[in-house]
Amino acid sequence: MDENKKMEVVFAPGCFDDFQGTPEELAELIAEIHKMADSGEIFENARPLSEEEAAEFLAKQTQTRQ
Repeated sequence: MDENKKMEVVFAPGCFDDFQGTPEELAELIAEIHKMADSGEIFENARPLSEEEAAEFLAKQTQTRQ
């Protein structure tokens, strides 16, 4: 990735539908995600999904789109 290019963070529609916190807590969470993306910390703490996690994620995505 180009060091000078800022990463764009895009959230899928409905991705926070099950969020259990207040609107203020959600705003703080989103701000923290953007901060981590800007600093590169989001990549430093990332890990690959296991095959089971990937299958579960894809199954949920398919259900959401139906």
